[in-house]
Parts: sequence; C-alpha cells; structure tokens
Amino acid sequence: MTISASDVKKLRDMTGAGMMDAKEALKETKGDFDSAVKYLREKGLADSKKRSDREANQGTIGEYIHFQQDRAVAGVLVELACETDFVAKSPEFKEIAKQIAMHVAAMKPGYLNIEEVPDEIIKEEKEIILKQSENEGKPKEVMEKIVEGKILSFYSDNVLNEQIFVNPEIYEGKVGVMIEEMSGKLGERIYIKKFSHLEVG
Repeated sequence: MTISASDVKKLRDMTGAGMMDAKEALKETKGDFDSAVKYLREKGLADSKKRSDREANQGTIGEYIHFQQDRAVAGVLVELACETDFVAKSPEFKEIAKQIAMHVAAMKPGYLNIEEVPDEIIKEEKEIILKQSENEGKPKEVMEKIVEGKILSFYSDNVLNEQIFVNPEIYEGKVGVMIEEMSGKLGERIYIKKFSHLEVG
C-alpha cells in the first residue's frame, strides 16, 4: 500500500509522532487513521499535546575528544535539546548526548537534517549520477530510480539524522529515529539542535 506524504503529515499533526513512525503506523493499519493513532499510542510514540509544537529550551552538551599518541586530534560537541531540566539531568539523556558525539566523530556528517543540504549540492550529485549511469549504458527508464536511490545513499552518508547509528549495541537504526523514539519514551520533545566537529589537519 502506498502511503502519501499528506497522510503522513496529517497523522503527525494529529499525534506529534515522528515522520518515520507515522508512516510505519499507516502501513501497519492500512491507512486507517484511528487505528494508526492507537498504534502510536500503544508504542508510546504519540502525544496528545503534540510534542513537536512545544518549547525545548533545556538540554545538555555531549562531548567527545579523540586522542592519538597522547594528544587530542579531534573533538565533537553536540547540543541535545529537551523540554525540562529533569530530563536534561537524567543519566540516560546525558549518555545519549555523549554517544551521539562519538557517532559524529566516527561518521563525520556534514549536515544535521536533509533540509540543511544546499540545493546546488543535490543538483550536482544528480548530474554526476546521471552521467555515471549514461557512461555505464543504463537505460533511461531506470535512471530516475537510480538517481533516487543514490541521493538517499548520499543523505545516509552525510546527514546526521539519516545516518545509521554507529553503535548497534545501543541502537540499530537511524540517529533521527532513535531520537524520536527517545522522545516518545520520555514523553517530551527531544531533538539534536546542532553539532560541531573539529579535527587536526
């Protein structure tokens, strides 16, 4: 069953759930909104107060310094935002902020969200992919799907929230989905506000 972007948005507006959770709920319930809301609530991913509209002006800074031969050669700071001081001080919240900083050090994302990727970068990537496909003799009818798939791969390589979390012992899946699930579990809006990565050389 095909789930439209407008249906996903409608369910997100109704529940405050994350995009991927809303899409999964609609798939599981074959597009029935009432059942999808119930599905999300049972999983703790829906909030009648719509977490996405609430202020998240608390949080913590996750940090990671990488040492090589007794000197610091790379450092990462991550601002993980939440709504309350209570959550910001919790060991689980602080540990996730630290783990995300370690992830950034390992995976070196260039952007936080897909929306941050400049249009000209995507345009250039698409042109390169199309040229590669032409040189490989790919039929034109499949080029669009090739471009779509490789742009998704570009996002998963370069966008923090789209990357697969580097430590599968803590979470298996995308960083952004991990944060959405944490938001549902703790009952308030949580998101990565920004990150900074410095490296010698």
